[in-house]
Amino acid sequence: MTIAIFIAVALGIGAGILVIPPTIIPHMGSLITFGLCLLLFFVGIDVGRQGDLLKKIREMGFRILLVPFMVALGSVLGTMAGGLLLHIPWYQAGAVGAGFGWYSFSAIELSKHSAQLGTLAFITNISREVMALVSIPFVARYIGKLESIAPAGATSMDVTLPIISRSTDGNVAIIAFITGVVLTAIVPVLVPFLMTFG
Repeated sequence: MTIAIFIAVALGIGAGILVIPPTIIPHMGSLITFGLCLLLFFVGIDVGRQGDLLKKIREMGFRILLVPFMVALGSVLGTMAGGLLLHIPWYQAGAVGAGFGWYSFSAIELSKHSAQLGTLAFITNISREVMALVSIPFVARYIGKLESIAPAGATSMDVTLPIISRSTDGNVAIIAFITGVVLTAIVPVLVPFLMTFG
């Protein structure tokens, strides 16, 4: 799967340089959205084929929310620790980590404070998404299926969901989707909140 991802990205770069005409570029956002929706549709079919899935979710109850909570806690505390090593104020480092991979929102929000911080948020969160795409199959295989949700962060409900689904099973995929929804809902609150400490 990881090799297929690299090949797809390399082919995309090649097509962007050599094949795709400039007239298509304004429509790339719509094409990406359509492709993502198509991927999620097939993931939904795979999840829906799990007959006892809803029963298992009901059995887990509120415990299912522990996954996004722990991912959020680890992300923010981890970036705060990294910020100390890089001499970045703890609240700024925490705000960068609180993007949870949602690079567009966190970069724009933190750019209101400084261009450098917005750039750091963009690079950090897009790097998280790329590393998640590469690492999820390995984490699922060698560490644990549930743990494979953590690298994805907020993207576990969209971009990385197909990889999580393929690397694990329908049960984990639905937990990943819920985790992504919860983290995405937290980002617009947590990022500005952390910046109030400055």
